[in-house]
Amino acid sequence: MEHFKKLNGRPKLKEGKRTKFINVRFTEEEYREITELEKELAVSKTDLIRMRILSNTKQTVINSKELIKYLDSAGAEMGRIGNNINQLAKHANVLKLRGALHPAIVKQFNQLFEEYIQVKQRFEAALRKIIRSMGV
Repeated sequence: MEHFKKLNGRPKLKEGKRTKFINVRFTEEEYREITELEKELAVSKTDLIRMRILSNTKQTVINSKELIKYLDSAGAEMGRIGNNINQLAKHANVLKLRGALHPAIVKQFNQLFEEYIQVKQRFEAALRKIIRSMGV
């Protein structure tokens, strides 16, 4: 007959054990708001309240699903802009080969392209800031 080792469950915490309890009462509206945040953010009520109270005030609890949806749409829009720029460059090259490219159009295109690059750099910096604030 085999001898099985008795399992004792989860290992005991040596540090960081939560032994203190705070009882808090909320109004119906406050509780409903907390419950909605719990569902929206996929975080337990306890963790949500702990994050809101104890976390660094610079950090914000965010709805990651909504953030990803907006970032996805912004990334798709940046892709469409890139496609438009490529189409304009291709058209400009065709006009240049025909000798029909006006210097004013080149100047305006270059100015708009520089503006696009600046917007893209600000967008990338904002994305990096979002990623840093999420603690990733």
